[in-house]
Amino acid sequence: MSEEPKPRRHQARGERRIAQLLQAAANVFCANGYTAASTNAIAREAHVSPGTLYQYFPNKEAIAIELGERLMHEMREAHGQAFVPENLALPLPELLDAVVDPMIEFNCANPAFLALMHGSEVPGRIAEEHDALHASLLARVQEVIAHYAPETPAPDRARVAAMTFSAFKGGLGLVLAAPEGPERDATINELKTLLLRYLSPLTGEPLTDPRTTMDPRTTMDPRATTDPLVTTDPRPTTAPRITTFPNR
Repeated sequence: MSEEPKPRRHQARGERRIAQLLQAAANVFCANGYTAASTNAIAREAHVSPGTLYQYFPNKEAIAIELGERLMHEMREAHGQAFVPENLALPLPELLDAVVDPMIEFNCANPAFLALMHGSEVPGRIAEEHDALHASLLARVQEVIAHYAPETPAPDRARVAAMTFSAFKGGLGLVLAAPEGPERDATINELKTLLLRYLSPLTGEPLTDPRTTMDPRTTMDPRATTDPLVTTDPRPTTAPRITTFPNR
């Protein structure tokens, strides 16, 4: 004889409790890291007893897996908003806005994502899914580079994509650390300027975005320099190429 389904109000109550526990876990992981977090700390943050927590999750790993899967689902949705085909028709500065803004918005709204995904002892299942997500994102970035510079060899595209993504991740940490408001907005603008200067040689177009012309130091070619000991390689290139002479 099959079991009767639980009343909807009981299901809704259980879903609310799970959401409460996952939010508490996100707060604890952000504050203490995954390794130092405990089920007791999560229960305390959720204002429930440890016994209540164990009715829904057997251990910390199960909580992390559930939270990680939900966050990665939301992250994939953010990727989907960023890498839509119509964005490839945009000029590079506008494309960066369309790609970077949803990614930053997601990470600012979900700081537990980085805390959980970059923990040293996160469950293997989360690490595997994160690695797959990372590979997918790199592939998307390579597709963008191929659109703007179709003649760029595949190994160069992969290298530029990896450097671009690493620069974004490094800047993202500064964005999350900046106070909300003008300081965070300025940090986001600096990150976009960095990415624009790095990627603009791929398009072969001059830098005309306001972010690169407000400061007199940014009106020069990004590969140029006023240092007499440093000279720009005159050969055509798809990325900044600088030759440094020995000290005289």
